Amino acid sequence: MADHKPVVSLTGKTEFIRMVRYKSENQVGVLAQLMTAIAKEGGSIGDVKTRKLGKYYIWRDVTIITQDREHFARVLKAIRKLKETTILQIIDEVLERHQGGKIRMELNTRIETVNDMRLVYTPGVADVCRLLQKDPSEAYNYTWIHHTVALLTNGSRTLGLGNIGPLAAMPVMEGKAALFRKFTGYNMVPIPINTTDPQEFIDTAIRLSPGFGAIHLEDISAPECFEIETELVKRLSIPVMHDDQDGTAVVCLAAVINACRIVKGDLEKVQIGQVGLGAAGSAIARLIMAYTKRDVWCCDKNPSAVNRLEEFRRNSATLKEIMNRCDVVISTTGVEGLIKPDMVKPRQIILALTNPIPEITEEQALSAGAAFYSDGRYVNNLLAYPGIFKGALETRAMAINDSMLLAAVQAIVEATPQGEIVPSPLDLTVHVAVTKAVAKAAMASGVAQKYFEDDYFDVEEKLAT
Repeated sequence: MADHKPVVSLTGKTEFIRMVRYKSENQVGVLAQLMTAIAKEGGSIGDVKTRKLGKYYIWRDVTIITQDREHFARVLKAIRKLKETTILQIIDEVLERHQGGKIRMELNTRIETVNDMRLVYTPGVADVCRLLQKDPSEAYNYTWIHHTVALLTNGSRTLGLGNIGPLAAMPVMEGKAALFRKFTGYNMVPIPINTTDPQEFIDTAIRLSPGFGAIHLEDISAPECFEIETELVKRLSIPVMHDDQDGTAVVCLAAVINACRIVKGDLEKVQIGQVGLGAAGSAIARLIMAYTKRDVWCCDKNPSAVNRLEEFRRNSATLKEIMNRCDVVISTTGVEGLIKPDMVKPRQIILALTNPIPEITEEQALSAGAAFYSDGRYVNNLLAYPGIFKGALETRAMAINDSMLLAAVQAIVEATPQGEIVPSPLDLTVHVAVTKAVAKAAMASGVAQKYFEDDYFDVEEKLAT
């Protein structure tokens, strides 16, 4: 790798966010004093909304972003010292947003008259039932199957929370489903499965599968997740994807490609190391090898985790060897502080993806000589799973294969603004691009059951731009 590369950091910080509702005197400079007090304590400011404007007083809501509860308390103390400002209420916007849940079912047809009722239910519905009995493929035309994904979890490995069980994981699942709806217009239905037994989970998923066009697996612990995904892919003829594996791998590979471009490294020549071979790490290593056609250096404290990759090209190494040898290091171990600053190789690219606290911090990595650093909060699966599933559903794909995943990678790379590691997950054009790329790959690789002309997705592309 060349020697004249910029030092770059792309990282998301751990955040504690609250909205402060306050009343202040309606005088010039009072708002500026509030902002200054927050900034002096190291806080950041989000939205500022004026709720009521009076002759003598103003009532406002200000969102304050801090590192943790203690930091937020220091900011509040500074605000309370302002004579012209009175805090009225501290509001947890997260809990407010979750009241009543984040998703709901909506009608897709009119029901206003007796005749409407007869058409959508008995007796008219019997005709549709007979049609599906005769030709099950018609379910894609006459039910929600063609645009609905089952989101299955047992909550055994929820991001940043661990084994919290299926019920406690529901807010995460609702969030995934809400985002899926937002960026695809399609449905994702959270279904918590109350078992940690892989076979019970598999059997339950298979029994549920007739009502859905695809299955999205989420927050399932390793190694059980490998068995579950493998068996479901083998036994079902609809797309199945474990997002913690394949979705993470897609976005991570896109990030690696872009990071190499930023620091002017050649991905075809650099040595890549994967530290940690759980659900995410194994999939990242496997997809990188599928893309580069070269080995990835891998390490994990569990020998069986390394052995799982033996059917693919991979080299086993220690953490120290990987840090000494590799130009790009990806870590997904879940171990805070695992990578010490003195292990960092000059001009190294480091993606420390463990949340909420990574294996090495931004400051440590860059101070030790790394050319580029990012953490798991920036490498966001939201860039991948909506488009992957929509592309698979549009083509009625029988599976999600490597060709489709690599097509998603390329779409994300091409959508990334210059100098960035990945595009914004809120950019609708990214999701349209991923959908189109995945659909084309499904058709080209032979897993599609429905084919389109090249210009099929042009309408969506125009709407998104």
